[in-house]
Amino acid sequence: MILPNIKSAIKRVKVNAKKNLRNRMIKSAMKTNVKKYESAVAAGNADAALLSATASAIDKAAAKGVISKNAANRKKSRMAKRLAKAEA
Repeated sequence: MILPNIKSAIKRVKVNAKKNLRNRMIKSAMKTNVKKYESAVAAGNADAALLSATASAIDKAAAKGVISKNAANRKKSRMAKRLAKAEA
């Protein structure tokens, strides 16, 4: 990686790398939760508690700015619809 010569630009590179790592960790954890939920729904083992835990992970990602609030609400809504459809 090539670092710039200007002190403030060097700091920006370091800060951006740190924030990128944090965002990737949060997004990865959220995706893992969503995949667990999707596989549980497909297997017919999904319940409201699992939906709640997954929604919590999505809300945390939205609160930290990793995904937008609208995207979080859209994901949660689609998951709730899938659960209702599976239970019916």
